[in-house]
Amino acid sequence: MAERVIVGMSGGVDSSVAALLLKRQGFDVVGLYMLNWEEEDAGGHCTSEEDYADVRRVCAKLDIPYYTVNFAKEYMERVFSHFLAEYKAGRTPNPDVLCNREIKFGPFLEEAKKLGADYIATGHYCKISHEKGVHRLLKAADKNKDQTYFLNQLTQPQLENVLFPLQDMQKPEVRKIALENGLATAEKKDSTGICFIGERNFRKFLSTYLPARKGKILDLSGREVGEHMGLMYYTLGQRRGLDLGGVKGEEEGGRWFVVRKDLEHNILYVSHGDESPLYSGACEVSGFNWIPAPPAEKEFVCAAKFRYRQPDQEVKVTVSGGGRLHIAFAEKQRAVTEGQYAVLYRGEECLGGGVIESAEY
Repeated sequence: MAERVIVGMSGGVDSSVAALLLKRQGFDVVGLYMLNWEEEDAGGHCTSEEDYADVRRVCAKLDIPYYTVNFAKEYMERVFSHFLAEYKAGRTPNPDVLCNREIKFGPFLEEAKKLGADYIATGHYCKISHEKGVHRLLKAADKNKDQTYFLNQLTQPQLENVLFPLQDMQKPEVRKIALENGLATAEKKDSTGICFIGERNFRKFLSTYLPARKGKILDLSGREVGEHMGLMYYTLGQRRGLDLGGVKGEEEGGRWFVVRKDLEHNILYVSHGDESPLYSGACEVSGFNWIPAPPAEKEFVCAAKFRYRQPDQEVKVTVSGGGRLHIAFAEKQRAVTEGQYAVLYRGEECLGGGVIESAEY
């Protein structure tokens, strides 16, 4: 009897091709669609309905059964509430990371077990190694699409029976397979919005959940140069949407960008032209999740990413205990942002990640 794989079907091309490849490999494939957000988008239509329609079309084409499960309550409690709390605290969270830990490899895994899963699979671009009971997360063959950054919070039990069918594939190859096999998602564009919420007018969306409080924009000399619409709408290094083009005496010398947020006094600090205030030499990280296991040594050199698709950066890590790390950078880093994740790598292996608490300037 064929082993059963429950595939997380999103209505996108990656999960569609993942299901196709697994069926070709002889698995008993079942599609499972997660409904995690119940609300119309800015255009007045529910994108989840379109996605689910694509899941139905793909599963019909592949002749595999499919189910849907509603995790909207879990998503609100485990991911979105944290997302709002972080913005309220003046930080910039990454809900995609939490969504993977708390939903896609949490309740989804439990639901898959109910459906008799031997394995679960997703359309993520990453590799996995299962050797001697240790599950290691490795970079995908397509380095431009590698998604290990977003999976940095996964644990050994969550990775135990996981398959990533796209691990050795390039994105153009995935689309080609979808096209050749007549899958409805073959030319569907990749989603780029907030995990499960989609692409929206971000300020308008956030303002429906958190009251915005306008305040002063000051340059680093303390001069008032404008008014911000609410600190939660701005992130470190941001250049667009500051509306400071007409500040007197600043016609030349570069663009304005955000360098600091003072939550206590509701002040947004900006710099003009000079980016040096954005560069830091180290950061403090909390809640670090070691994917295979904590290292034996308390100090070591490895690579790190402080945002998705950033090239590997050489760092020196000091383990403080209690999930806290001090990460010193071999070269100063631009806009290391509180609330985002610092993710460590040794060669191709993702060691894990934690939340950036502060940067040292």
